Amino acid sequence: MTLPLAPRGGPVPARRHHLPAEGKIQPMPLMRIQIDSDRYTAHRVTQLHQAGKVHHESRDAAREEVWRRGRTPAAEPIFVGTTNGTPVRLLYDVEVYLESIQ
Repeated sequence: MTLPLAPRGGPVPARRHHLPAEGKIQPMPLMRIQIDSDRYTAHRVTQLHQAGKVHHESRDAAREEVWRRGRTPAAEPIFVGTTNGTPVRLLYDVEVYLESIQ
């Protein structure tokens, strides 16, 4: 099986899928989470991400924000970048389940 190529030539990462009652496979929905930060922390998180490492505090904060919004995370938050505004915000994408029982 050949994976489709990303714009820069690397393989596109596989996404989780869920199987609804009809039996059709659909991609898991994503929530974009913004975490307030400062420039130093944002720079550090970006450096860790580029080195293939994780900034645990901000990842945990993104996960907690998903729970706070009433959704259940389906996977670990994925760091996608930072904003250029003031205050700087860390951006995370988090796959969530469509239905949450609370």
